[in-house]
Amino acid sequence: MSETALRKPVALVTGAGSPQGIGFAVARRLAEDGISVAVTSTTDRIRARADELRAQGFAAVPVIADLTSLAAVERLVQETLEAFGHIDILVNNAGMAQMGVSEESAAVTDLSEEEWAMGLARNATTAFLCCKAVIPFMVQQQYGRIINVASVTGPVVANPFEAAYAAGKAAMVGLTRTLALETARSGITVNAVAPGWIATASSTPQEREAGQYSPMGRPGTPSEVASAVHWLASPSASYVSGQVIIVDGGNSIQENKAPYGRI
Repeated sequence: MSETALRKPVALVTGAGSPQGIGFAVARRLAEDGISVAVTSTTDRIRARADELRAQGFAAVPVIADLTSLAAVERLVQETLEAFGHIDILVNNAGMAQMGVSEESAAVTDLSEEEWAMGLARNATTAFLCCKAVIPFMVQQQYGRIINVASVTGPVVANPFEAAYAAGKAAMVGLTRTLALETARSGITVNAVAPGWIATASSTPQEREAGQYSPMGRPGTPSEVASAVHWLASPSASYVSGQVIIVDGGNSIQENKAPYGRI
């Protein structure tokens, strides 16, 4: 058995600051499987998330970092390596909402260049920079699992006034497929999950209501997304790469989204 197979796995999970968010649900699910986790967000609330994990007996370290900066990403990776010695799993969950930063919600004709650039930076550049920084270490050890948390918005469906977000999430899928080809001979798999309506702390009342119109009659939970990420991060998913797993309760496959009984 190889040294990589014998040692305790290490995961780096971005965008894990919210206690009710997908990122923290992923970190907790991986930790429950005996995986050491480095968690990061843009604010110091990430320290509380790491404390929660450590209180349950899990190995966890927090790092505050702005992942739109290559220097900050490189520092994040270095601190993770100093804490645990290696990185086996990278979960790029950062994106969508950011504490203290307003969302880019406007028609394309009204969207400023700065708002467009911020949407792409938050949802695509963060994943690109993290992959760029982590992959060389995964190549060296000839093993790695990268999971990008995209969205059905962009790759599958769209909403008005969300062009920057949709473009960023679609870019994540393109990045996923390209990296899957570039790293396949190095024992690395690269996949994405595409959540639909998921009930998190940042969900608006309108978004929670939209989830009620899914075939399952409810929005999904962060733990349900985490379960998909957990499988893709496992050795069991060794022959799955370049794929997108949609986690939306079947919402994207139904043409008529009127409430049942009104169709």
